[in-house]
Amino acid sequence: MSSSDIFIGETIGTAILILLGGGVCAAVTLKASKARNAGWLAITFGWGFAVLTAVYTSAPLSGAHLNPAVTLALAIKDNDWSNVPTYFAGQLLGAMIGATLVWVAYYGQFHAHLTDKEIVGGPGAQATAAKAVEAQEKGAGPVLGVFSTGPEVRVVWQNLATEIIGTIVLVLAVLTQGLNDKGNGLGTLGALVTALVVVSIGLSLGGPTGYAINPARDLGPRIVHALLPLPNKGGSDWAYAWIPVVGPLAGGAIAAGIYNVAFA
Repeated sequence: MSSSDIFIGETIGTAILILLGGGVCAAVTLKASKARNAGWLAITFGWGFAVLTAVYTSAPLSGAHLNPAVTLALAIKDNDWSNVPTYFAGQLLGAMIGATLVWVAYYGQFHAHLTDKEIVGGPGAQATAAKAVEAQEKGAGPVLGVFSTGPEVRVVWQNLATEIIGTIVLVLAVLTQGLNDKGNGLGTLGALVTALVVVSIGLSLGGPTGYAINPARDLGPRIVHALLPLPNKGGSDWAYAWIPVVGPLAGGAIAAGIYNVAFA
């Protein structure tokens, strides 16, 4: 794969991943959406199908890493760092493009949601706005969850550990694909396996932090949230932003170590 193929493939694939994954978060969150309050099952399966679509689309060009934690793990496993910066750049750009497209697709819903006094508080707001106002005071605006993750309970070591554990599961599943098939991988079936692993992680481990398990998936959209002209959007919670970056990278590195010791 050439550097240009890698960059284009990762940009397109990660943009699709965030468009569909962030899209299901917007669908469930925003007040004027037909899918409002569809719940956690909708989000977890939406992200799983997003992974399936993104991996299947971008695999021919870049191998569909779509996640700096996966790229780091593969570099450690193979001791090949030559294309790591290209992968990282494509993933971050793609994540920002995907988040911007979510904003375009739900433009009217974002405006309606963020000008509703019951959502953002202010004069005339109802008591139901208290939780949203409290969240803003802590640094997370009322629609930040459409773009990036955040903890339900802020315990730094636990939040970090949750991201590390979830990413270890994801990356080990990626690295071990096809070991029973003479090491040739699972081909197109691998996209489905990875998607189902992501659904499983979301259902089992997603509750505490929203399971970023991907630095680009969290950082790129968080940057977009900070830049977009959204009314009453509140903060981007930069105090928390390092956890969904450092945690998945650490998890990816640990998973690569486990693979090299146990499977290589």
